[in-house]
Amino acid sequence: MAHQRLVTLVETAIIAAFAMALQYIPHTTGVSAIEFNYGLIPLAVLAMRRGMVPALSAGFVWGMLDLMLRGSILNPVQAIIEYPIAFTVAGLMAVTLPQFQAALKNKQISKAIGMASIGILVGTFAKYFFHFIAGWVYWGSYAPKGWPAWQWSLFVNGGSAVFSAVLAIVVIGVLVTVAPRLFVAPKEEILQKHVDA
Repeated sequence: MAHQRLVTLVETAIIAAFAMALQYIPHTTGVSAIEFNYGLIPLAVLAMRRGMVPALSAGFVWGMLDLMLRGSILNPVQAIIEYPIAFTVAGLMAVTLPQFQAALKNKQISKAIGMASIGILVGTFAKYFFHFIAGWVYWGSYAPKGWPAWQWSLFVNGGSAVFSAVLAIVVIGVLVTVAPRLFVAPKEEILQKHVDA
């Protein structure tokens, strides 16, 4: 059991570091400030493989790394909302883990992709909800002239959420189809970790 926990901890750390590394790949769209968030892809793999606690933990570590290495800080409250909180709740992707794993076990690939997609939508929109709040409250003065702060934040963060979620769903769908073993953790751990969460 201690060995299994160590393996899960190492996987969690690797995913957090990989998600952070992906932040350095150019990821803005042609629309000002709307971004693809590539780090959500490895986080989704971890969420569908290991469950809620590892996914939330990886999100937290990723958020802290992003804060320290790339963070835009206006004040401590904004920093807490946009980094440890927003990135941690992205781990809510694991909410559909039991259904995803059951579909994968029964070789119901379409259902597994559907369950993963629901989880990705939950985690992505949870993350960007907090970015939206911070954008509205703290970044509103940067909105273009004529845009109310909440509308600008909704446009930027809502657009980023949609772009990032679609990208993650497409990539995870391909991975589930061509490499389903990537999502299979040791049998004794899969559902128990979700229950423990």
